[in-house]
This record gives sequence, structure tokens and C-alpha cells, in this order.
Amino acid sequence: MRIVIALGGNALLRRGESPDARPQIENVNRAVESLAPLAEDHELIITHGNGPQVGVLALQSASDPALSEPYPFDTLGSMTQGMIGYWLLQSLQNHLPGRHVAAMVNQTLVLAGDPAFEN
Repeated sequence: MRIVIALGGNALLRRGESPDARPQIENVNRAVESLAPLAEDHELIITHGNGPQVGVLALQSASDPALSEPYPFDTLGSMTQGMIGYWLLQSLQNHLPGRHVAAMVNQTLVLAGDPAFEN
């Protein structure tokens, strides 16, 4: 069976934790440790949030005097997708030796006139 799992960005960086890599990697490892038994018999598709991580990079980008302007949010989003995807990939490979694991960066396309954006 194929199972889709969503990890929120706050599951990876909890309120009050330092935004350093180490606590986030430890949180990823805890999540993967819990999910690994499912992967023994099922195909997992793991998606994740990245709100706190994008926020950290946005602050860094906005305050970097070497930049003439901050990086755009779509770029920051792809940067965090790569970072979190890499951490998940590493942890999954460590917990599931011999299993094929892949991480992907993607784009979400939205219509600017979509009524869902009126709220």
C-alpha cells in the first residue's frame, strides 16, 4: 500500500527550539524512527512543511548586507525543500538500509485569481 505522510514544519523545528541544524535533524530522525516500521511493508511518500525554516532564511537574507535585495520566497522555499529533503533522505537511508529512497524539490502552481485567496 502507498501511504502519504505530512510532516509539518513545526514538527521539524518545535516552538522554542534553536533554529540550528542539529535539533531539526534530531527531530527528523525521531520522525523517521517512528515511520520506519511502516516502510517495511508499505511505500511511503513523505511531504513536509517548511514555514519556520523559510522564516529563518528570509530573516538571514533580508539582513545580509552583501545582497542588494533579499532572495524571493520561491527561492527560499526551494532551498528549504532541498535541506529538509536531504535530512529526510539521510535518515531514511540510515533506518532502512537497502531501500531505495529519493528526495524531490517541487513547485506548486496557483491561480492568482483563485477565490481561495480572498480570505
